[in-house]
Amino acid sequence: MIKEPEYRSVDFSRTTITELMIPSYANFGGKIHGGIILSLMDKVAYACSARHAGGYCVTASINATDFLAPVNVGDLVSLHASVNHVGKSSMVIGIRVESINVTTNEKIHTNTSYFTMIAMTEDRKPRVVPGLILENRKDVRRFLEAIRRKELIKQYKSEFSETLSDEEIQGNLHRLEEERCMVIDF
Repeated sequence: MIKEPEYRSVDFSRTTITELMIPSYANFGGKIHGGIILSLMDKVAYACSARHAGGYCVTASINATDFLAPVNVGDLVSLHASVNHVGKSSMVIGIRVESINVTTNEKIHTNTSYFTMIAMTEDRKPRVVPGLILENRKDVRRFLEAIRRKELIKQYKSEFSETLSDEEIQGNLHRLEEERCMVIDF
């Protein structure tokens, strides 16, 4: 049996997928459906993480996917993925999505997202992944940013894991006065 390397560079698993946006991918507004873009992001996250891990991976979470600009039918969409952080069995894959108009060659940044992927054994249990070699300032910055995002997510989950009591709701009803809602019964 071949022993897996203990560390791999970011460049080892860097992955780009480019796909033509066809009419069947369009939504009712004539733009590419967000679900198509999400599916492509999941695909590139898998390819990148599987390469780094040397085997099967699953998506554990997606961190904040904002749609910054629409994608048009006929555009090429390039999804650039790299491993930004590794844990014991997890990897944070940073993804940058760009749409390219083939006529004008205009390139537009449409999405950035971070997928957490988990390496799995053949019997579907998490397994240890190689560490990550950080070769430059960008690699170090991305690794540290991933740690910070992880801390913020943990803080956010902790803050919102508790249900508001009736007393807390009553004390915050004034916050609803300028919102587009109407409280009928509390």
